Amino acid sequence: MIDLKTLREDPEAVRASQRARGEDEQLVDQLLSADERRRGSVSRADTLRAEQKAFGRQVGKAKGEEREALLAKGKEMAAEVKAAEAEQAEAEETVTRLHRAIPNLVHPAAPAGGEDDYAVLKHVGEPKPVDFEPADHLDLLTKLGGVDMERGAKVSGSRFYFLTGIGAQLQLALLNMAVQQAVANGFQVMITPSLVRPEIMDGTGFLGAHSSEVYRLAEDDLYLVGTSEVPLAGYHADEILDLSAGPRRYAGWSSCYRREAGSYGKDTRGIIRVHQFDKVEMFTYCKPEDAEAEHGRLLAWEEEMLAKIEVPYRVIDTAAGDLGTSASRKFDCEAWFPSQQAYRELTSTSNCTTFQARRLNVRYRDENGKPRTAATLNGTLATTRWIVAIVENHQQADGSVVVPEALRPGLGGVEVLEPKA
Repeated sequence: MIDLKTLREDPEAVRASQRARGEDEQLVDQLLSADERRRGSVSRADTLRAEQKAFGRQVGKAKGEEREALLAKGKEMAAEVKAAEAEQAEAEETVTRLHRAIPNLVHPAAPAGGEDDYAVLKHVGEPKPVDFEPADHLDLLTKLGGVDMERGAKVSGSRFYFLTGIGAQLQLALLNMAVQQAVANGFQVMITPSLVRPEIMDGTGFLGAHSSEVYRLAEDDLYLVGTSEVPLAGYHADEILDLSAGPRRYAGWSSCYRREAGSYGKDTRGIIRVHQFDKVEMFTYCKPEDAEAEHGRLLAWEEEMLAKIEVPYRVIDTAAGDLGTSASRKFDCEAWFPSQQAYRELTSTSNCTTFQARRLNVRYRDENGKPRTAATLNGTLATTRWIVAIVENHQQADGSVVVPEALRPGLGGVEVLEPKA
């Protein structure tokens, strides 16, 4: 949730953020009005309770008819207090509902516009010139014996798959390389739960505009996570962290589940846009004043990983209208996919400022020992989709694939993947 202090002191900044996202700015005025009503109802209920308490002492001293009269008045006061408390509860509920409906404030430097209005910050590497028609990843992996889409669909339905043989080995080598890099940079590795409670899913901001993407197990009232960001954000819910030594960093390895609602016909061939994949995700808790610098570090660690798989990529600054509910700013790294002659997302890193931590009640103590809301950030370190970029960019005319040098130790030293006979 956004800071209500910001709303009260600078409502125009919140309205501007809503406009930038293409969201309803009338919510801002509705929340302001509800907040004012809530504060008034709290004050009225407090006053009536204090009067009732003082009156109770007066009744205790009275006798006879005077006491009977005071008791009757006391009943009236009790009814007034009850009504005031009901009004306060209703006002609190309205504020909570409206407060949770407003997404995080957009960073002032984020580009305006929608999905296609990103700003390209830089290009790294150039697509390799080839004298043959590049095959797409599905053809390559099939010939390498690395994927079985047909049996995946038979067992689980469309857009499920088996990674087989070298495909499975590639994923394990890739994710293990991500884990090793994370450990080398001070992250604590976590293998996280795939199912979370509603309050954790909602606390991270995934049950708002993007709730259609989330799988829910209704009978158990649990949600399948689309990223380990969710359980890692909930890991310290309702806790006060010690951040005196700097940010607290986790790297979560998880299977991820996404319904991909509304994406029919868009990247549905192969393993680009699927319902289940594996990922190593970075997650940071830090002081709010350190969040922007930490965002830059997460991006640098993502680029370090991309350098290891030796693919051309670009970094984009995502436009305000394409940000998730929790993100204030988001950078994506998009790798070149030769079969599409286009750049496609491999990583994203988001600065969620205090938005998630406020919803999940994650705090730290400042230099005066006072509890403050922490900031949270996340960033992709490797996913199943990276296999697409690896095999397409390192393919040769005969269908073989050169293994990037950094991945070779994880594949037993194999330098070239050869098609199956």
